[in-house]
Amino acid sequence: MKKVVLVLGLATLFSCQKEDVKINEGCNCGMIVSDDITNYSVTIRNACTDNYKTFTLYEGDWMNAHPGSNYCITNEKGW
Repeated sequence: MKKVVLVLGLATLFSCQKEDVKINEGCNCGMIVSDDITNYSVTIRNACTDNYKTFTLYEGDWMNAHPGSNYCITNEKGW
C-alpha cells in the first residue's frame, strides 16, 4: 500500500511541471517603476520576464501612467 501511495505521489508531482513562458506571446504588460516628465517616458518591468524597458508615451497617456501601477504596451509583444 505504501508503494502505491508513493508512486501516485511521484506521478502527480511530475505531471504538474511548470509550462515555459514564451517570450513575445502575451507578455506586454508590467509595473511602472519610474517616469520622466522631460520626454513623457515610463520605465516598465515586464511581468513575464522581469526585464526593464523605457517607453515614450503621448502626453495624455503619460498623465494616466503612475509609478507602481500596471501598464500594457499594446504595440509591442514583449521585451
